[in-house]
Amino acid sequence: MYKKFEMELAGRTLRVDVDRVAKQANGAVLMHYGDTTVLCTATASEKPRDGIDFFPLSVEYNERMYAVGKIPGGFNKREGKASENAILTCRVIDRPMRPLFPKDYRNDVTLENLVMSVDQDCSPELTAMLGAAIATSISDIPFDGPISTTQVGLVDGEFVFNPTAAQKAVSDLALTVASTKEKVIMIEAGANEVPEDKMIEAIFAAHEVNQKVIAFIDTIVAECGKEKHAYESCAVPEELFTAIKEIVPPAEMEDAVFTDDKQTREENIRVITEKLEEAFAENEEWLAVLGEAVYQYQKKTVRKMILKDHKRPDGRAIDQIRPLAAEVDLIPRVHGSAMFTRGQTQICTLTTLAPLSEAQKLDGLDEAETTKRYMHHYNFPSYSVGETKPSRGPGRREIGHGALAERALVPVLPSESEFPYAIRTVSETFESNGSTSQASICASSMSLMTAGVPIKAAVAGISAGLVTGETDDDYLVLTDIQGLEDFFGDMDFKVAGTHKGITAIQMDIKIHGLTRAIIEEAIAATKKARTYILDEVMNKAIAQPREEVGTYAPKIMQMQIDPQKIGDVVGQRGKTINAIIEQTGVKIDITDEGAVSICGTDKEKMEEAAKMIHIIVTDYEAGQIFEGKVTSIKEFGAFVEFAPGKEGMVHISKISKERINKVEDVLNIGDVVKVVCMGKDKMGRFSFSMRDVAE
Repeated sequence: MYKKFEMELAGRTLRVDVDRVAKQANGAVLMHYGDTTVLCTATASEKPRDGIDFFPLSVEYNERMYAVGKIPGGFNKREGKASENAILTCRVIDRPMRPLFPKDYRNDVTLENLVMSVDQDCSPELTAMLGAAIATSISDIPFDGPISTTQVGLVDGEFVFNPTAAQKAVSDLALTVASTKEKVIMIEAGANEVPEDKMIEAIFAAHEVNQKVIAFIDTIVAECGKEKHAYESCAVPEELFTAIKEIVPPAEMEDAVFTDDKQTREENIRVITEKLEEAFAENEEWLAVLGEAVYQYQKKTVRKMILKDHKRPDGRAIDQIRPLAAEVDLIPRVHGSAMFTRGQTQICTLTTLAPLSEAQKLDGLDEAETTKRYMHHYNFPSYSVGETKPSRGPGRREIGHGALAERALVPVLPSESEFPYAIRTVSETFESNGSTSQASICASSMSLMTAGVPIKAAVAGISAGLVTGETDDDYLVLTDIQGLEDFFGDMDFKVAGTHKGITAIQMDIKIHGLTRAIIEEAIAATKKARTYILDEVMNKAIAQPREEVGTYAPKIMQMQIDPQKIGDVVGQRGKTINAIIEQTGVKIDITDEGAVSICGTDKEKMEEAAKMIHIIVTDYEAGQIFEGKVTSIKEFGAFVEFAPGKEGMVHISKISKERINKVEDVLNIGDVVKVVCMGKDKMGRFSFSMRDVAE
C-alpha cells in the first residue's frame, strides 16, 4: 500500500506517490507529471562530517536514455558522465534549497533525481525540482520548506506556465522561478530582449502559481511527513567571538577589510588569524573552528559597514561600478578577440567560426534539441585568484557560468540563413574578484562583433548584491558586487541584456527569499548599470559588428540546388563530393532542403568548387561547352571527366577535323580539353565532341 496525491498543474496532472519505492531513504517520492516520471530521494548521514566548515549538500540529476526509448550513442552503451543539461539542472535544484537547511548543519545530504520516463510536454527538470523539495519536506532532515518551482513562457505576448514542447519552441521567454510561502527564492531566465517590467510581471505570476503547489505539498507533509531529527550543531561558540573581539577590536577588523585590493585584504586577514592562533594555541576546541569564526567576524563587520554606515570595503558608493575598460583585437590570428575589465575582474573572450557541420551534436532527453550551433565555454584557472592548483577540466561552476553567458547571447545571434556558421566563444578568466560570468558576457559580445558576426545588438551583464537587516524593509541593494560582498552578502543577482530588454537572469541568495520591492530595485539598478557599460565602455571599443569575417576566418559561399540532385553531388558512397573537396581543399555541407555551404579560406578554390557543383546539377543540353580531363583512352575514343564523378565520351571521329588512326596520337591521359555536349549516345552516356567546339 502507498499513498497517492494529485493536483492539476497547468492543465496536466501532477501525481506524487509516497511509500511506494525507495523506502530506506530518509524521504522518497515517485513523481508523475503527465507521462514524465522521476524518482526523487533525500538522504542524510547520521553524523556530521568531520573537519569541514560548510554544509555538504550534493544534488544529482540522472538522465537515463531509456526514458525516451534510446540506447546511448558511441561505443560505450552505458550512460557516462552527466550531460551539461543534467549539471545545470542540479544547480537549479541546489540554489533554492541550500539556504533552507540550518546554517550549522554539517551532516552529508544527497538529493538524487532519477529520470525514468519523459513526456516532452512535461518537463523532467521541473518534475525533479518539485520532487526534490517534496522528498526533503516529508523526510526527517531539517529543512525550512516546502518550496515550489514554476516555469514561464511568453507566447504572443501572453504568459504560459510550464509550457509544452510546442510552446517552448515559439516562446520569447524561458523563466524558472522558485518560491517559499512568502518570497521568491530563485530566478533563472533566458529571454528575447524582454522588457524589465514584463519580466517582473512574469516572476510574480510564477510566484502565485507556486503558492498553489506549496499548499498541495503542505497536505502531503501533513499526512506523510516525518518528525525532523535532532542534529549536532556546528555553530561557533559565542564565548570564542567574545575572546576574539578582545584581541581584535571591531575597528581593527574594519581597517583590515576596508581596501579595494583583494591581495592586501587577504594578507591583513592572514596576520589577524596568526595572532589569534597564537593567542588560542592551548585551546584545541577553539582552534578547530577558528577559521569559521574569523570568517563570520569578517562577515558581520562588512555587513554592518554596508548596511549601517553605507561604506563598501573598497570605498565605492552603493550604486558605483568599479573602473571599467574594454579592448578589442588583442590576440592575433584568432577569428575575433576582446577583453573586458571591471576592477580586479578581467575576461578575454576568443571567437572561432566554422562550418555548420561542426555544430555540437546533442544526445539527450530533449527531442527538440539535437544540435547546438552556438557554444560558449568559460574557463576559471587558479591563477586568476592568486592560487595554485592543477586544472582538472571544467567543474559545475564553470559549466554554469558558460551556460549563463550562452543564454544571454543566443537571442542576438543572426539566424543560420543570415550567417551560416557554427560559432564558439571561449572566455578565459585572467583575474577574478566578483561576477566574472557577467564580464564574460560583455567580452563575448565585443568578441563576436570583431569576428564579423552580425549580432542584432550588443549585450552587457552586471551583478547586484544585497545586505539585509532584521526586517524586510531593512536592506541595501549594491551595484557591481566584488567577491567579498558576494561571500558576505545575501544575494548575487546577475542580469544581462541589451538596451531593449533582458536576455538572461540568474539569481542566487543565501536568505529565505526576496520581496517584490527588492527584486524591482535590483532589476532597476542592473538596468542603469548595464546601460552605462554599453554606452560608455563597450560602444567606444567597438560600436557595431565588422562587415566581413576576419582574414583567418573561413569564408562561406552559399548556393541552392534541387534537393533531388543531392545524390548526384554526393555520388556513390560520397565519391563525387569527396573528389570536389580533395581537388579544392574546401568543406562542403548540404542540407536535406538542398542548401549548399562551401567553406574555405581561398576564394578562387571556393568558386571552383561552386562551379563543379553547378555543372553536376545542371540538366545538360546539346551545345553546352565544358572543360574536362582525359581519364581513360580506348580504341574507339576517350573518356573526359568534366566534373567530379561525371564523364562523357569523345568518339575518335569527333576528336579532330583531320582523320586520325589512333587516339593516342592526339590525346594522353591527364590532358585538359574543351568539349561540346552532343547529347546522349545509344548507351545513355554523354556524347562529346572536340572538333565542333569552335562552331
